[in-house]
Amino acid sequence: MREKTFPRREFMMMAVAGTAVTTLALNAKGLPKIAESTPPENEVSGEHQWAMVIDLNRCVGCGDCQLACQARNDTAPGASWVRMVESGEVNGKPINVPVPCMHCQEAPCVSICPVKATYKRADGIVVMDYDRCIGCRYCQLACSYGARTFNWQEFTGENPAVPQYGQPEVPRRPRGVVEKCSFCVQRIDRGLAEGLVPGVDPQATPACVVACPRKARYFGDLNDPDSPVSQVLKNHQAVQLRRDLGTDPRVYYLPAANRPDPEADLTCG
Repeated sequence: MREKTFPRREFMMMAVAGTAVTTLALNAKGLPKIAESTPPENEVSGEHQWAMVIDLNRCVGCGDCQLACQARNDTAPGASWVRMVESGEVNGKPINVPVPCMHCQEAPCVSICPVKATYKRADGIVVMDYDRCIGCRYCQLACSYGARTFNWQEFTGENPAVPQYGQPEVPRRPRGVVEKCSFCVQRIDRGLAEGLVPGVDPQATPACVVACPRKARYFGDLNDPDSPVSQVLKNHQAVQLRRDLGTDPRVYYLPAANRPDPEADLTCG
């Protein structure tokens, strides 16, 4: 009887199938609970350590961050890299919680990937090598934040977020791979090469941060005490999602509370 041959991606999925069940326990359903964060340690590794802060007191769930991400990273409709979760109310106003990739310092998606397609850069950003990805989806199961999407089909259509929310800056990913938020590494790396400061100069800052009409997002280098994120974390009590899991997310939140919003009259465009 003739032997059956398998494409490399299918073969690798079969070879590691026996360990898939163990990742299920790591995946939390819905919005993970929030816990107080500890001050991030400086100089963990690398010259820069990038992080994001999202102010839940300002976020109104308008979706501009999602559309800017869709345009710049050329993601398919319905495959957003940012989930928007509504979680209760404060003073009669809904709390909108944007959930991108957390870029965890102890990232389960990195350790579970059998082909090293997901890895963490020296600057703390968790990225993917789409040429290596075999589509086993273990990283998607291991992520407690629901921050990854799987390409069941190749995206060949028009991007409805283009050009209103920006032009694509990276190639589209192929069918059969998992993809996620990258903190817009293409903008960060290009900006640094041009002498720009991520988190300060818009061209070097993640698209979602630049697009937010409520200025609810901050980005910057934790190794720089004068960066926007360092200043915000110094002056406000921030929280992390599911800190109890030991993942140490690099996305921090300022909780929604009964505190004044200096730009409360801003509206979304």
